[in-house]
Order: sequence, then C-alpha cells, then structure tokens
Amino acid sequence: MRYADLHKQGIARTFGRAAAGYDRHAAFQRASGDQLAALLAASAGPLQGKVLLDAGCGTGWFSRYWQRCGNRVIALDLSPAMLAEARRRESASVYLAGDIEGLPLADCSLDICFSNLAVQWCDALPRALAEFYRVTRPGGMIAFSTLAEGSLGELTRAWRQVDSAVHANRFMSAAAIAQAMQPYRHQLHTVPHRLYYPGLVPLLRDIKGVGAGYLRDGRPLGLAGSQRIRRLEAVWERHSAGLPLTYQLIHGLIYRD
Repeated sequence: MRYADLHKQGIARTFGRAAAGYDRHAAFQRASGDQLAALLAASAGPLQGKVLLDAGCGTGWFSRYWQRCGNRVIALDLSPAMLAEARRRESASVYLAGDIEGLPLADCSLDICFSNLAVQWCDALPRALAEFYRVTRPGGMIAFSTLAEGSLGELTRAWRQVDSAVHANRFMSAAAIAQAMQPYRHQLHTVPHRLYYPGLVPLLRDIKGVGAGYLRDGRPLGLAGSQRIRRLEAVWERHSAGLPLTYQLIHGLIYRD
C-alpha cells in the first residue's frame, strides 16, 4: 500500500476515534467556521436553495447550519465514523465517504464548496483546490479555511525543551498557501487566533479531542505521563490569562469563473 494511502487511513482512524466527543472540544473549529460562513455570505449574498458541499464535514455542525438556511447539503468526510455521526444527527441530504483530493462528484455539479479546517490534512493543497474548482459550477464559490506555519508554535517550542522527537505537524507557509491560490480569482484572509488554557491537560485534551493528534511523522500527540506533563508545563510560555495556544488561521474564497 502507498504511503499516502496509509497516511489517509491514519487520519481517518484518528478522527473516527474522536467522533463521539468531538463537539465538546471544537470551540475553535466552530469559531473558524462561523467566520468563514460570514465571509462567504458577504461575498455571495444570502445562500438559499443551493447545492452545497461540506467537505470535511466532521460531525455535521456546519452541514446542519447550511441545511437550516434552506440548501441541499452534501456531507463528505474521510472518516466513516465522523460521517456516521453526521448522519445520526440528520445533518445533510447526501453523505459521502471520500477524499477531498479525489472528490467522488461530477464536474460542475455544485453551487458552493465549503470546507472548514480540513484541507491542512491533504497531501497537496493545489490538488484539493483544483478538485473544489472542478466540481463547482461557473458562478459558484469555494470557501475554505486552513492553518498556516506558526500554528501550535507554543507546543512545538515547549516540546523542544523536553525531548528531540516531533510532536506537531508542519503547516504550509502563508506564502505557499497564497501561491496555491494564484490560478484563481480569490480573496485570502489571515486571522491569528489565540486561546488560553488554565493548564496543559485541558489544552492537550482539546487537541486530541478533535482528532488533531495525528502526526504524519513523529510521536503521536496525546496525554503523556504525569512527569512529562509537569516538565512540559514548566517550560510552556506563560501569560496572565493562562497557557497560550496560537493558530495562524487562513480563510480563502475562490470565485468559480
């Protein structure tokens, strides 16, 4: 089996294990999706009566939002367990298990592609964007959010002081993301987002709880032993509001010409 296939299977398994409790840990993901939906509405106007793909739907939080707005929603996820959770909650009209980099949809079959914090798990962002463009009709729109280099920086810097293993995924630079957008008429918005936690255990639980503990290379992210937790927390950057965790959030809009 190809390495890329094993990688995708690993992502699907990790998110699948998080499916049942995902929403308890997904405040940042909801905030990102709310901002992305607002940007999309500001550019496209009120969205109603559209065929809309929620790519990387997770538990279907935003599928349900777009469905309540009066759209026909196709919910797609790499994880069958996430998709089953979305189905259980009656989130969409159609449910598809599939990969964003090879969408199981016909050319020009959608009005809107919406993808919140999913494409950072793709092997190649240009391929993912090309697939979104392919399946969207002329006059439609693509809206996605992703994470750029510098995300989880506090985590990376703290672990470097504890051991030499890799504990966080690498993210594309903002410049590389902008380059992937160049073939299209587009908007790009960079939105740094910082969270504060009372301690390291709830911080790591939130990362693991949304399935983001999967590592392409390195040691899987999780709750380490109590001694390692204390060492890590001792070297973590401090702030009066708590332990900071920063995300370099990017929202992209593409106009389908």
